Amino acid sequence: MTVSRPGGLQAGTEIRLGGQLRTVVAVTGTAARLADVTGQVAEVPLARLLSNPGLELVTGTPAPLPPAGALEVLPAGTLERARWWEQHIVEVLSGLPPQAGPGQAARAEYDPLATTLRRRELAKVAELEASGHRVSLSTLQRLRLGYQREGLRALVDGRATRRTSPAGRIDPRVADAARQAIGEETDRSTGTVRRLERRTRKILEGAHGPDAPPMPSQRTFYRLVRQLAAGKHTFGSARTRRSLAKQPDGPFGTVSAARPGEWMQIDSTPLDVRVVLDDGLVDRVELTLMIDLATRSIPAAVLRPTTRAVDAAVLLARSLTPEPMRPGWSDALAMSRSVLPHRRLTAIDERLQHAAARPVIVPETIVCDHGMVYMSQTFRGACRAMGINFQPSHPGSPWEKGSVETSFSSVNTLFAQYVAGYVGSSVERRGKDAEQDAAWSMAGLQELLDEWIVACWQNRPHDGLRHPLTPGKALTPNEMYAALVESAGYVPVPLTADDYIELLPVTWRAVNSYGIKIRHRRYDCRALNPYRHQHSGVTARRRSRSASRHGITPARSLPAAAETRQQRPRSPRPWRPCSIRPGRDPAGPRRRRGTAGSRDGPVRLAKAPCPHRIRCQASPPPARDSLKTRKTTARPAR
Repeated sequence: MTVSRPGGLQAGTEIRLGGQLRTVVAVTGTAARLADVTGQVAEVPLARLLSNPGLELVTGTPAPLPPAGALEVLPAGTLERARWWEQHIVEVLSGLPPQAGPGQAARAEYDPLATTLRRRELAKVAELEASGHRVSLSTLQRLRLGYQREGLRALVDGRATRRTSPAGRIDPRVADAARQAIGEETDRSTGTVRRLERRTRKILEGAHGPDAPPMPSQRTFYRLVRQLAAGKHTFGSARTRRSLAKQPDGPFGTVSAARPGEWMQIDSTPLDVRVVLDDGLVDRVELTLMIDLATRSIPAAVLRPTTRAVDAAVLLARSLTPEPMRPGWSDALAMSRSVLPHRRLTAIDERLQHAAARPVIVPETIVCDHGMVYMSQTFRGACRAMGINFQPSHPGSPWEKGSVETSFSSVNTLFAQYVAGYVGSSVERRGKDAEQDAAWSMAGLQELLDEWIVACWQNRPHDGLRHPLTPGKALTPNEMYAALVESAGYVPVPLTADDYIELLPVTWRAVNSYGIKIRHRRYDCRALNPYRHQHSGVTARRRSRSASRHGITPARSLPAAAETRQQRPRSPRPWRPCSIRPGRDPAGPRRRRGTAGSRDGPVRLAKAPCPHRIRCQASPPPARDSLKTRKTTARPAR
């Protein structure tokens, strides 16, 4: 694309009138003086000249501007040569070189008022020949016409802008066979160029037989493969190669979220941190989180040994409920101390009175993959009960939920790598004797993750959050939520205790005098008194056990009271924090490899990520069992 001004009649403009070439000498208000090739001057009225159907503008249009960036890729010598030609062409057209100062008069042989264009061209040819640059008249005319049409780009040597094929001078059949061989490497294990060369030779022999073209030299073939396999990871990571092969050829579509909760994405991935599980084994856990596309906020995140459908369903409920301030958290993490419009939101939703600085986002549409957890009836039924639009992505299309995929990488770099028990994403990135490092319990790491989301993630500028009026400033998730909630509004969706409990998994346990035992933990409260040693009324269950629901929250939360067939009313008393018996973690006082130390103040965590803060108070792994014991107790590898 070029930029040029429309043509007009002025002194020095060449026109074609009645098939004859004429030069405009002067233009007055009513007439124009025209000179022919012999120098004869005639005056023609403007009305008659402009209405003549044979009028054709030959010169006089300013040279168009070159396309943006077209000259930046040229070699310095080529561009300098084009600038040199431009000075002479401009002097032929206008009588003055481009660098002429104000008031400078044109030389006699280039004066447009006294000479014709042909005479100026002949004078320029003679001048160049006298200075040692032999140029023919036809060459000068070709350059002059090209400059008038395309500007400086027409004066550039075409050999400098010529585009060559990636295959160069190699036989096109060899290049096509190499492309086919590269395509076949997508689902195979990563090999070398030697294997690809052998496969290319076999493709040529199978397609052309005895008439197959000869293979180029090894160095030439290596250069060809480097050109054809660029960006495809043919000899790199097989997982990345398969992921790139699934990308569509066309441009990616974009989804614009104008309000919080309009588009949300959910996914699970193994966290690169080893924790102490309930059975005493130390292993990695799965992180399941949900992210809002409009604000990049994380309304809820949960750690589990293996994510189940009910865990994902409870995650939806956690996004609808405020994050309460927990004991030991700094006042700086409260919503009242943040940029969120706490007073206005509290007037609408009283649950936010003592909430932490994490926005409550009501999902409208949730995008997920085709994992069994999200395609289950439990998760889809939870979405249906909450009025959430369930939108699974296309199979093999991870880019359709790219925000949550990128968030996992951010959690690893901003949080996981500073945690005691971090083992890296692969064996190649794992440290020496990493299994001997101290490790957090899963409940302790969950509590630390929740605090990190409130203190760090929600207050860290995100490059994808830009306000249209201030595009140069990256906003934090809390700042973007505060800006969007002003225009979109906030409608609270109260999730009662009964609704939350209905989403919890059901387990059948006998209510004894000591309470309920779930996963080797005992829970008891006064609400269980009417159910002790009572028959549930469900004959299909043996031992007359009652159905109770337990949550994915840490062990310090009391499970819900038992439900029986008689539908006795639940106790209206809220859940209360309970202490663990015994009162301390037996492995707690032990430290290894410099992880011991007092717990830093939450204020430091509220200001910036603190590696020491999340490496302290982690317990060492339990003693190693014998090989025979490990074979019987180890869980299957994921």
